Formats: sequence, C-alpha cells, structure tokens
Amino acid sequence: MDEDQKNHLKAYGITYWVLKNGQEADWLLNYRGGSFLTAYSQAVENECKIRGVSFEVITDAQVNTILTQISDPQVNMEMVKLEKAPKIAVYTPKSKLPWDDAVTLVLTYAEIPYDKIYDEEVLKGDLPKYDWLHLHHEDFTGQYGRFWAAFRNAPWYIEDVKSQEAMAKKLGFTKVSQMKLAVAKRIRDFCAGGGFLFAMCSGTDSFDIALAADGVDICASVFDGDAADPNAQSKLDFSKTFAFKDFKLDMNPGDYEFADIDVTQTRHVDRTEDFFTLFDFSAKWDIVPTMLTQNHDKVIKGFMGQTTAFRKDLIKPDVLIMGETKTANEARYIHGDFGKGQWTFYGGHDPEDYQHVVGDPPTDLNLHPNSPGYRLILNNVLFPAAKKKKLKT
Repeated sequence: MDEDQKNHLKAYGITYWVLKNGQEADWLLNYRGGSFLTAYSQAVENECKIRGVSFEVITDAQVNTILTQISDPQVNMEMVKLEKAPKIAVYTPKSKLPWDDAVTLVLTYAEIPYDKIYDEEVLKGDLPKYDWLHLHHEDFTGQYGRFWAAFRNAPWYIEDVKSQEAMAKKLGFTKVSQMKLAVAKRIRDFCAGGGFLFAMCSGTDSFDIALAADGVDICASVFDGDAADPNAQSKLDFSKTFAFKDFKLDMNPGDYEFADIDVTQTRHVDRTEDFFTLFDFSAKWDIVPTMLTQNHDKVIKGFMGQTTAFRKDLIKPDVLIMGETKTANEARYIHGDFGKGQWTFYGGHDPEDYQHVVGDPPTDLNLHPNSPGYRLILNNVLFPAAKKKKLKT
C-alpha cells in the first residue's frame, strides 16, 4: 500500500472481499503504507487482477521475515488481524438531492457492499443490525441544511422539505427537528452499545448541535413555523455531545452555518496552501489511531464543505485529533469513544473536489484510485473488522 500500489482504494475492497469469503487478513500497520496480508489462493489473485489491484505473492519465509521486522520493539509497526467483514449502513435520504456523498462513492468504487437507511429505518430499530454507520451530508437540527437563503425556491429544496415533513408526521412528530433529534439519539445509542460511527461534512457538527439542544427550539420560523427560543444558547447541554463544547449557535436562518464549530467562513487559507497533516502514532501502543491514519501520504490535500474543519478550541479535551492544519489552528480528522463504541468525524465534503457545490457532478474515482483523502474513509470502514483484543486504546 505504498507508492507501488496501482489502486489503493480497490485494495480495501479486495480485503473486504477476503473477509466476506470467510478468510482472515492481517493489516500490517506502517509497513509499506499499511499493507494487507492474506493467505494465497488463485481466487484472491484473480480478483486482484480483475480489479486492477497490485499484489505480491511471497513465500512463508518472506512472511516470517516481515513479521519479525514488524515485531521489533524498535520499529513503529504492528500487525492487526482482521477477522470479519463489518456490516455497513449509510444514513442517507432515498430522494435524490443535488450533491453526492464521498463515502457512498468510495464504497461503490471499492466494491464494498452497504445498505441505505434513513429516519424510518433508524426509528424502527434497524441500527443494531449493523457494525458501522456513516452519516451522509445531513442536518440533524431540522433546518434543512441551512439552504433556505439560497435555494428556498429550488424544486429540490421544496421537495425535500415536503418529504421530511411528511415523514415526521408519519412517524408521529409535529416537527422535523423533533424527528431528527430522535434519530440522533438512536444513533448515539447505537454508538454507546458498541457501534462504529463515521461522519463527514455537516453530519458532524449538526449531530452534536442537535444532541446539545435536546428540548430546546433552535429553529427559526422559516423552518418550523414558530420562533426559536431566544434563550437557546444558554440552554445548550454540552455534556451530551460527542466532540464539541462551548460552541455558539448561529441563529440567523439566512446564514449557511449552524454554529461557530466550523471554520469555513473564517479561515484564511489559500487553496494552493490548503493541506492537513496526519499525526504519527505509536503503532504498538496507540493501535486505533494508527489504523485510522494508515496512508502512503501524511500530508493530505485540503477540501471544503459546509463543515470544512473544526475549531480546535471547541473540541473536548478527551477527543483525539488525528489530522490538523496547524497554521490555521483547525482540526480536520478527529476520533473518540462513546460508551462501548467509537466514532470518527472528518471535515469537508469530497477529498478530490476542493469546493464541491450544489449541482456539481459526482467525482469519478477512476481518476483518483490512489487518493490519500479517500483512504482515510476506507481505514474507518475496515476498522471494525479488527480483532478486539488487539486494540489497546
């Protein structure tokens, strides 16, 4: 999985395919970019050739040499056994909205199967069927993504509001915000029970904001027909959030922001200098973040979104920052525990589309088979497959 790999993204799909077919695989952390090792079979070789994935067939003696090298306490490497293909769900609307989601794009490209679920399935209790859940570009506050100012007359926006309100009514809620809060709580409980949660873009901060505003009306009348609570800010409960604390709500319905967690409107980073750096962790002692930061590049191209990156001073002290733009004092890639589960938030919308806007065509990953930014997503996909006793953090 170093620079010799012709298709990093599909290599994850091969590893998932191996696990799905009842075999085990080893993840060689920090060895040649985080390589995968599995028992040889003609079927695996054929699958690699079909998918265009680079591979090497090595002898048992070579395997032993590699494992001896990795086990050396002086080197920052480790081996993690991957045992079972995680069952994956993507929380995403069934209606077609004028943007694409990086996670569904890369899962499809890597040929990793997933189920689509949305509010009805979540509230019906389907989440425990899955090991890993991704939150599509979403607004859990019930403010329709804060698209009102720019797109309130667009057919897709009108249809989205209509369908969301109809679903809320069907499920017994008087407001969309109440339905979304109930969904956020179910997702919280999924994570607390041992699930793995991954979110990007507005699925990150809007999730935490909704949890903090439990029981508080933060929606302006243009969203739900009545005024927001004028004392909403003072009623936020930051003990209920996963990642963020002490943030200030943006109560102007015309602004394309939910709170000051996101840095999009305040950052002064030129596109030519927009990069973030992954931290180096101890592979033998900090296995979890080491797995999540496996890459052939440690400096990743920046990319924007409704939520581009997170203000570091609003991140809770027990949250692990795995990628940052230090000069701008912003975190891009963060991780934490919640109950028996774990979560990862990744800022930005599409790692290979710098400023993805409403209506842009989807990214063609055939043009980016070695994308370091997309690799971070797939690290999270395989993370739940790891043998639990090997995780030391």
